[in-house]
Amino acid sequence: MRPFEGIRVLDLTHVFAGPFAAYQLAVLGAEVIKIEPVGQPDMTRSEGADPELNAQGMGLAFQAQGAGKKCLALDLAMPEGQEIFARLVQSADVVVLNYTLPAVQRLGLTYERLAELKPDLIYCAISGFGQQGPKAEHPAYDTVIQAFSGIMAANGEAGQDPVRVGPAMVDYGTGAQAAFAIAAALYGRAVTGRGRRIDVAMADAALMLQNSGAAQALATGKGPRPHGNQDPSLAGYSAYQTAEGTLMIGAYTNRQMAALMRSIGRPGEAEAIERTPRAGIAARRTWDADILAEVMKSRTAAEWEDLLNAHHVPAARVRVLEESLAEPQYQARGVVQDVDGCKRTVAGFSYCHGSPSLDHGPKAYGADSAAVLEAVGISPERFEALKAREAVA
Repeated sequence: MRPFEGIRVLDLTHVFAGPFAAYQLAVLGAEVIKIEPVGQPDMTRSEGADPELNAQGMGLAFQAQGAGKKCLALDLAMPEGQEIFARLVQSADVVVLNYTLPAVQRLGLTYERLAELKPDLIYCAISGFGQQGPKAEHPAYDTVIQAFSGIMAANGEAGQDPVRVGPAMVDYGTGAQAAFAIAAALYGRAVTGRGRRIDVAMADAALMLQNSGAAQALATGKGPRPHGNQDPSLAGYSAYQTAEGTLMIGAYTNRQMAALMRSIGRPGEAEAIERTPRAGIAARRTWDADILAEVMKSRTAAEWEDLLNAHHVPAARVRVLEESLAEPQYQARGVVQDVDGCKRTVAGFSYCHGSPSLDHGPKAYGADSAAVLEAVGISPERFEALKAREAVA
């Protein structure tokens, strides 16, 4: 049994952050019902690398966090839609949404109203800047929050223009924070019987993704600056070109740095590093980096990875994503699972029993509308009437 089996989640989110939060609940066993407006499917349904899937409303951008969910198309702006949604709320444990604040108020999706319907409801609102503050009503996407939060300014090469982090790390980091907050709120409800409102801001999550950098900035008034693939203090915590490919070395501690030097045939340097106080390692950076830059050219990145790992030195050849996904390590971990003939990433953890898993793949727009509504007392005949009025699809 997975931890959230028996929990019902109403997912009124779109794009990445909110859908990923609900997806993480789904892989842990929750019944997640994705609710999309009639005539306005999640925009990611038409986005991704496969044009044919985009045309079918099953774009890979949607599929990434769409599996394991039921799909309902419902017009919340119509009285019939409001009536149906009220029934769903009364049957639910969690509502998660990322509508703008004006839309939430216009559609009557406020916590206060929904809590009247379901007093112990867990209500999670996800937005760019949260529900308070001067930017509460401002729109945002991942890249905008990267710029606002300081992530872009800390990324890239020294002396060059800021560079956005390529993958949607803020979106997924926000989704992870939201899923954690919901999980904690469900535990709190189990103890106290009380529901609660959760306010998740992408901007706040972006700070949490920079936790140590934020601590530095708060203490000194100056946060991290970009330094590309070369750590400014540690030669062993940097990337190097090899005979073939780029190698990222992660020799962070003095012990690891000494092991690195021994593994490349420099025992004298290893002994010197072992005698050097931690504060003095930065003074050796140029000397050590020159040694490593020269030696690394003698083997390929793959060869160095095997050799250094054998000496307990963290190191990895820089791979593109498709290479990484083919690695036996990921196959052994179960983070990638096959569902309905397609492979999906599921979760970054496992349990000794009841691990994250998917019951089914992504569903088409409105695929479960009739079944979901029948479960809350809407007969097939009434469903067809509602469909004719375009209250559902």
